[in-house]
Amino acid sequence: MREHSLLNLADTTEIETAVPVWTAAIGILIVLAVALVFAGVARLVLRRHAHLELTTCIVLSMLGSTVGLMVAGLIDRHIRVLNPVTILLALAGSIVVVAIYGAVAARFQRQQHAPITDLLAQGESDRVEFKSTARINLRTGQKDPKMEHVIAKTIAAFVNADGGTLLVGVDDDGTPLGLDPDYATLKVPDADRFELWLRDLLTTTLGQNIAASVGISVEDVAAQDSLQPVCRITCVPSPQPVYLKPGKNAAPELWVRTGNSSRQLNVDAAADYVLHRWPLGAGSALAAQARAAVRFSVER
Repeated sequence: MREHSLLNLADTTEIETAVPVWTAAIGILIVLAVALVFAGVARLVLRRHAHLELTTCIVLSMLGSTVGLMVAGLIDRHIRVLNPVTILLALAGSIVVVAIYGAVAARFQRQQHAPITDLLAQGESDRVEFKSTARINLRTGQKDPKMEHVIAKTIAAFVNADGGTLLVGVDDDGTPLGLDPDYATLKVPDADRFELWLRDLLTTTLGQNIAASVGISVEDVAAQDSLQPVCRITCVPSPQPVYLKPGKNAAPELWVRTGNSSRQLNVDAAADYVLHRWPLGAGSALAAQARAAVRFSVER
């Protein structure tokens, strides 16, 4: 009889202390709201060092806040959640985690956001390439499919490596030439129509995903006594290999950036490169996606 009474008391206590489902939902909303506030503070503190997406900061903020709360628990096992020390440690953890991520992201973003004049002064490198035109062969003055192929292969090489910036309308010495020759091939000779043509070219040769992921902008650059339009194409590393399709019946090509040039890999070299850069396996695939995410975390 006594055991029966104790069981009934335990059941009653369990019922009375059960947490309603709706309180869990409210708890999740509170966590997201706090993470949003902490992420906003972290982005404000780090705004001069890196451009970070808000969604990325929210996830990192939740992770950092968790670390901060664990530290608070280690300091005092009986400390309350609303204690000022707990809140400060959670906020500090959020900022530290976002700052670490921001430092890594800033390393890849620094060159992408550099002024064109700085890129011209630095010259070509493994992350920067100059092209005089995108369509016109300056020797013949005519449209040349080979020029379009050069643009596509350079972009493919950048996205298959560590990313980079392609400047169109600049000669090998870094002198701005402008886009007038390429503009002359368009029905409407302006920057918007040039970008539209360029994205169509990339869609055909590299696929729709790459065409959408690259950043394209036309900026006026001082050249002697005038301003010349220069097209900046910002390429971020791809989480998977990108193959160039040179034509309908032509075999796909794999291009990679080597030093200050783009190099096509033969079948054996391409297979080896893909295996080492994008290795099979869940862990390796996740790591490749994470590396790409760091470089993609640029607000456009």
